[in-house]
Amino acid sequence: METRLTKLLGCQYPVIQTAMGWVADPKLVAATCNAGGFGFLAGATIPPEEMEAAILETRKLTDKPFGVNFHMYQANAAEIVDMVVRHGIRAVSYSRSPGKKMVAQLKDAGVVCIPTVGALKHAIKAVEMGADAVTVQGGEGGGHTGSVPTSILLPQVVDALDVPVVAAGGFKDGKGLISALAYGAEGIAMGTRFLMTKDSPVPAATLDRYVKTSNPGSIIVSKAIDGMPQRMITNEFLAELEKAGALKKLILAIKNGLAFRKYTGMSVVSLLKTALQMRGEGQMTAAQTIMAANAPMVIQKAMVDGRPSEGVLPAGQVAGAIDSLLSCEELIQEIMQEARQQMARLNSLEKVKAVEPA
Repeated sequence: METRLTKLLGCQYPVIQTAMGWVADPKLVAATCNAGGFGFLAGATIPPEEMEAAILETRKLTDKPFGVNFHMYQANAAEIVDMVVRHGIRAVSYSRSPGKKMVAQLKDAGVVCIPTVGALKHAIKAVEMGADAVTVQGGEGGGHTGSVPTSILLPQVVDALDVPVVAAGGFKDGKGLISALAYGAEGIAMGTRFLMTKDSPVPAATLDRYVKTSNPGSIIVSKAIDGMPQRMITNEFLAELEKAGALKKLILAIKNGLAFRKYTGMSVVSLLKTALQMRGEGQMTAAQTIMAANAPMVIQKAMVDGRPSEGVLPAGQVAGAIDSLLSCEELIQEIMQEARQQMARLNSLEKVKAVEPA
């Protein structure tokens, strides 16, 4: 299936695996790309000293093009940009605080820039800053999310932009792909569905928790983690944090902030400068600035340590409709087979009346 997205990224199918923190490692990215999709490495949670090794490991596992995701405000952002250019990475994805100079540097090197946004105004701004395509995530998506459903947000963005638009939030199968294409998107991006595969590095205990989540209504949006809306599966940790007082949340935030600083190699000064910059740009309140380090560290407990009751379980609402784990190859082939079936069904609805000769 060829769209403007597949031409831009050099992949066989218009299916993107998003860069989930702690999840999108070389194995998952390579498995996605080898299956005909396009995967992004999670550069925001890979330690700075391991980032280049992760790129090289992915290259060993696949000869297909792949991408790198990172935050342009993180301490090693400039180094990641240099690595991306040096290793000829096809594309980058990013979200908050895009750096205009970094975007220009990447574009000058021929790197495809695909930011993820959750609002029409942010999509327009991203293209003004040089984005080659835009991933639009509706409120059904996992992790940090907005309140507007994909079905409303997606066509608005498609109508407003000339660049390829990728649909995210609520997709898991071929029917979803066809619906996105019908809205005018050039492909779909999925996080939760790829997290829930046999190629995912997520520990078995955590994956089991995802598979056993059979009610989409139990995958809620909460601000308890870092002060910003984040969709996740309800669990013991979240229930306790929702009831916690301001002091307990502050202590957790400081503890996680110090842990995150140590993990990323950021100095205290750099951490504070980044937080103040984001607050100054109006992206975060003072409380959110303090709590910002919570998300990556509490997610780590579930995604790396295998303790799903003690950490955060980011998930799109589709997690409640997924009851089995497939390989990336099986998943993408299943998506494309169903997509072809749906296209054939839709084509059969249009009956052309034969014109009788005079």
